[in-house]
Amino acid sequence: MLGVRRVSVWCHRRGFRSASSGHHVADQQSNPLLTTGTQDARQLHTTSPKNDKKLNQPVVANQMPRPGGIPSFMRLPIQKDTEGLDACFVGVPLDIGCSNRSGTRFGPRYLRCESPQRPVNQGTGVNPFLTHNVADIGDVFINLYNLPEACRNIREQYQSIISKKCIPLTMGGDHTISYPILQAMKDKYGPVGLIHVDAHPDLQDEVLGSPIGHGTPFKRAYDEGLIDCSRVIQIGLRGTGYSSDDCNIGRSLGFRVVGAQECWYKSLEPLMAEVREQMGEGPVYLSFDIDAIDPCYCPGTGTPEVGGLTSIQALEIVRGCRGLNLVGCDLVEVSPPYDVAGMTAGTGAHLLFEMLCVLPGPRHCE
Repeated sequence: MLGVRRVSVWCHRRGFRSASSGHHVADQQSNPLLTTGTQDARQLHTTSPKNDKKLNQPVVANQMPRPGGIPSFMRLPIQKDTEGLDACFVGVPLDIGCSNRSGTRFGPRYLRCESPQRPVNQGTGVNPFLTHNVADIGDVFINLYNLPEACRNIREQYQSIISKKCIPLTMGGDHTISYPILQAMKDKYGPVGLIHVDAHPDLQDEVLGSPIGHGTPFKRAYDEGLIDCSRVIQIGLRGTGYSSDDCNIGRSLGFRVVGAQECWYKSLEPLMAEVREQMGEGPVYLSFDIDAIDPCYCPGTGTPEVGGLTSIQALEIVRGCRGLNLVGCDLVEVSPPYDVAGMTAGTGAHLLFEMLCVLPGPRHCE
């Protein structure tokens, strides 16, 4: 009973008022101290009791020892398609778009191995597996010998993945993959808003004569009208560049740009409140390059840059997306050969779980 009372206090402190005040907190196995409820403070998210529909559940550590079991993401069921799913984890093992250190082709495998094995987000109180049907659908097929063809492979398979309103949570792979994914998103939703978290703008017109690579995806997206430029923000840009204007390329295209130095020594919660206002109610895609985070936290990446975001700020960014109409997310540029003790893959995997916790739809407050 004391545990349930603590939950009630937790929910109250985070804006879930008691039933007597006209709002409700979520049901917890029909406990009389908690009642089912109405819409949360932000649109697109509601607090809810358990879903009557049978939902996939991860294999937790008290069911199978943590080193055991098939290493799907969070040891979720593996499914070959998105039939009946609200969201899915999917890998894109690509690194032939890299300009420096390769190895991101192994990112999806290591992200799965380092993924969390407990279903409740203790920071927000959310258990997404009580409201969303989620599975790991494996990796997309790509031609690792031909980058333009690999992009076609990705676009075609993502068109199928999102055709039934399943929201993909993508494990990269280098940042090239965001370009064909955004092509598929445009085909279904029209131009989308974009939250791009990265050390680099990825807005080069070409690199070494190639228009496709991990330094060009958002220039291609801009050129093809895949994104709504009034609803694009880039966060965390820094480091060396080809010119002093590299980080200003986005501004010239109508994007909002927040450099890493503007984020030093502060919480990013106020920034994310502004981002939510900027994005509005339209479809939004979140693309998170792990090199946005300082290499002291995430060394395993292809193009590390000092002076980056902290892991706490990374959490603030993802949690700040709650309330947005997210239609897809990716976590890219984890390069296991350069990682130390799984630090980078572990951080990336936890951010993917955080992304799942802020997807549109019902929410369950534990």
